[in-house]
Amino acid sequence: MSSRRDFLKNSTLSLGLVSLPSLLSAERKAGDKAKKIVCIGGHPDDPESGCGGTLAKLRNAGHEVTIIYLTTGEAGIPGKTHDEAAAIRKQEAINACKVLDAKPVFAGQIDGDTIFNNEWLAKMQKLITGEKPDLVFSQWPLDSHQDHQVGSLLTIQTWIRNPHQFSLYFYEVCTGEQTLIFHPTDYVDITGTQEQKKKAVYCHISQDPPGIYACGHAAMEDFRGRELGVKAAEGFVRMTGKLQGGMGF
Repeated sequence: MSSRRDFLKNSTLSLGLVSLPSLLSAERKAGDKAKKIVCIGGHPDDPESGCGGTLAKLRNAGHEVTIIYLTTGEAGIPGKTHDEAAAIRKQEAINACKVLDAKPVFAGQIDGDTIFNNEWLAKMQKLITGEKPDLVFSQWPLDSHQDHQVGSLLTIQTWIRNPHQFSLYFYEVCTGEQTLIFHPTDYVDITGTQEQKKKAVYCHISQDPPGIYACGHAAMEDFRGRELGVKAAEGFVRMTGKLQGGMGF
């Protein structure tokens, strides 16, 4: 009897969607079309700290990577106005994207005051589907930060409305502190891109990069690596296909 995991894997394949394992296991040959990867984060530094190693690995394999930042981190620098903080954090995000060789996109919501409504759903659908992604990463909908939740729910609703267009995976940040009850379905060995990821995270000078790692990211890379049997890894939860009776994780 097939397991539920096998069923979900087969349902994804039957839709013709790209899976994360297939992207990483297959070597691109000359003439193969690059896949398009999109990553959504609530703030500058979320995509880099949550899945920067995987994004670097995919880009290094020749795939195209776009990072969509829901906000520009306006409330993220004590003593700075929203405009001042946004200017600083936008440049930090641009610098980080240069390290990852990714394209930065800024959605335009406000840090700490994010909105989930039909207007913003239409905007995010346009941004995400406009990239024509094969695979999308988003933050876990059970993160404690409301901006992470809003970005995730906008992404989930976009996926529901476009179920045959791209695969959806969730990443974790500061697990136990921000990301809650996260049990990976997939792992990516980032041993070879761990330093590139760290360099991207350290572009976010205003956010105290050592503090980002101290909040659990170094331990997460080590623990997920132990689960996978490698030096360092990142974990993901794959969104399943639209099944009878609703959706499943």
